[in-house]
Amino acid sequence: MAILKRPIAIRILIFFLFSVNVHGFYLPGVAPQDFQMLTSTKTQLPYSYYSLPYCRPEKIVDSAENLGEVLRGDRIENSPFVFKMRESQMCAAVCRVKLDKKSAKALKEKIVDEYRVNMILDNLPLVVPVQRPDQDNVVVYQHGFHVGLKGIFVGKKEEKYFIHNHLTFTVRFHRDIETDSSRIVGFEVKPFSIKHEYEGEWNEKTRLTTCDPHTKRAVTNSESPQEVEEGSEIIFTYDVDFQESEVKWASRWDTYLLMADDQIHWFSIVNSMMIVLFLSGMVAMIMLRTLYRDISNYNQLETHEEVLEETGWKLVHGDVFRPPENPELLCVYAGTGVQCFGMILVTMIFACLGFLSPSNRGGLMTAMLLLWVFMGLLAGYASSRLYKTLRGTEWKKIALRTAFMFPATVFVAFFVLNAIIWGQKSSGAVPFGTMFALVVLWFGISVPLVFIGSYIGFRKPALEDPVKTNKIPRQVPIQAWYMNPIFSILIGGILPFGAVFIELFFILTSIWLHQFYYIFGFLFIVFIILIITCAEITVVLCYFQLCSEDYQWWWRSYLTSGSSAVYLFLYAAFYFYTKLEITKLVSAILYFGYMLVVSYVFFVFTGAIGFYACFWFTRLIYSSVKID
Repeated sequence: MAILKRPIAIRILIFFLFSVNVHGFYLPGVAPQDFQMLTSTKTQLPYSYYSLPYCRPEKIVDSAENLGEVLRGDRIENSPFVFKMRESQMCAAVCRVKLDKKSAKALKEKIVDEYRVNMILDNLPLVVPVQRPDQDNVVVYQHGFHVGLKGIFVGKKEEKYFIHNHLTFTVRFHRDIETDSSRIVGFEVKPFSIKHEYEGEWNEKTRLTTCDPHTKRAVTNSESPQEVEEGSEIIFTYDVDFQESEVKWASRWDTYLLMADDQIHWFSIVNSMMIVLFLSGMVAMIMLRTLYRDISNYNQLETHEEVLEETGWKLVHGDVFRPPENPELLCVYAGTGVQCFGMILVTMIFACLGFLSPSNRGGLMTAMLLLWVFMGLLAGYASSRLYKTLRGTEWKKIALRTAFMFPATVFVAFFVLNAIIWGQKSSGAVPFGTMFALVVLWFGISVPLVFIGSYIGFRKPALEDPVKTNKIPRQVPIQAWYMNPIFSILIGGILPFGAVFIELFFILTSIWLHQFYYIFGFLFIVFIILIITCAEITVVLCYFQLCSEDYQWWWRSYLTSGSSAVYLFLYAAFYFYTKLEITKLVSAILYFGYMLVVSYVFFVFTGAIGFYACFWFTRLIYSSVKID
């Protein structure tokens, strides 16, 4: 079955698969299905397995797919390989193919771009075991096998292309001694390129001389590889070896989820957590001591002999709650940030509880999409409540902008990128039917919920400011160079980015290098640290800004923590040039397009955290002092 993976930026790339047996085990003689796809880390464009001249089954059947699978670009089809449980096979011939000019060219292009064939058996993706050269007895697993390879014959200078046309499968199973039933716990392959030979004319019963189960002659190397050229005759064969394993069915995913170097990952995560926690503790101590001293001084009783002069942040109490420029846009972004925050938080909780396991193919993407749709209620409530606090009156206008501005921007970007994929004739393009389903979810569920939330939020009484606002705005004095808005905003985004950049490396690797990511426990801890860091750094810089008698904190508080998205995008560019081997312009456009969308979501999410932290902070400190 051809699963086509497409690099959708808001997804964490995890392979999920359809289980043939509902109960998860097989009795002897049952023939499970296996599925295939073509993916490449160099192009990031998936293609159908049958876009190449591979053997086809009598009838290609598409499997039912959920919304998450389609958005991830999965295309699931059956394949001609047939396995019988615990029945090994040797040199089973699938078909014979004669290459024409077009098919030979297609194979060569896929070999150059290092495309891999990914197969799945009983919910488990196919892996190729590779011995690590730097460590003895350490085996790493690569997902899928290469379509072919390039090489040079001895004594020749011209580079040739060879196809892997013989597959030696190893299916590991765990047997229940009491019932004698078996469950598949591993799916491995060793690909070979061999130019098969036979005597006489080819037919279904022709015996190969290079691979014959009757003489126990098996393919063990690629010393006589099958060349890819126009007119070449390719015979596809495979072996199946069933091996009993001590690994239990409940633990069969451990091999796939623990492919990364655990020691480096643990050290990096713990190191990042300790640094961020230390900095956050320092920030909290400074803020608590400084604020406690200021509030104590300002609340001292004045005598006739001693009149305390207002200075610093208390001096701007008459302007600090003055509505900012373009308050409607701020309300829209604040509400959208709450929507994104709710979506990410609930997704994290479900993931940590194990509801989004790798066996639930497409579950992560489906969950995030549906949660975002239903969180429209929070978006409408937060935006209209803030809008009323800023003395706004047209709640329907704010609800409309909240319902359409952010999702329309993301949808247009996604539509353009999808059109590029479709233009490349990649099977990873999302069908227009699915696009229509997304529009229905947007207009049919999200928009009404935004309006309901806005109506409820606007009916709530407006939050009263702790101090009165002067009628005439106070002039902001000339600020020091380090309090320049652009400088302070960019400085404020460094710490939140520092809280996530190490984990970001593993996430980007899972997305763009087609590896598994399932360490949601670590990710949730980093998520909590990110929230704390965004709130604290924004509060600190807001306090310094108010002490400099600059009361225009509304937008700056949002942009301070939101600027971490700038560093995220810059890191994505750094990752592109140092870790990826993308050479095609279209693939580069897709990468930066998707990462731009991710950065935009990150900006809205982190900006809302910083804004609400400052909103709470300013109301707290100005309600704690006595204003004459």
